[in-house]
Amino acid sequence: MKSFVHWFKVARLAVYAALLMATTAMAQDASESPAIGPETNLPVPRFVSLNASEANVRRGPSLSHRIDWVFTRRNMPLQLVAEYGQWRRVIDRDGQGGWIHYTLLSGARTVLIGDENTALRSRPDANGTESAILEAGVIARLGRCNPEWCQLTAGGYRGWVPKQSIWGVRPEELRD
Repeated sequence: MKSFVHWFKVARLAVYAALLMATTAMAQDASESPAIGPETNLPVPRFVSLNASEANVRRGPSLSHRIDWVFTRRNMPLQLVAEYGQWRRVIDRDGQGGWIHYTLLSGARTVLIGDENTALRSRPDANGTESAILEAGVIARLGRCNPEWCQLTAGGYRGWVPKQSIWGVRPEELRD
């Protein structure tokens, strides 16, 4: 009986290692072309947002895996890079992350302001009137995007910012 338990543990570790290697490969290949997620049939990678004020981020896709992180910012943008059953592998702006249960995520798009004192402008133009100044780390709801600018809503203000000033949208992404 002891040898069966030993081989079962070895086999389980091998499956986890293979899963980790596959998700790492998926994340690396993500920049080349989006794949379709096996659970949702949606593009992977894609951006999502945190649907809870607190979410445990686990080392693997089950409750039995150790909690590595706890995300504590509701609406925080995350990049979803893999799907496995009811679990989604996500990373934040710094590349940190792990596995989160799908119920803790939302398809609502948000972005994170990356540049300090980013001007929210009345139109997608550097000469547009400033309606607000956003500090680095502010989370804003994503609206329309053209090749260089995105429309955001934050703190009751609405306006346009350059794409390179935010995280949570692909450089080539267009939104109507």
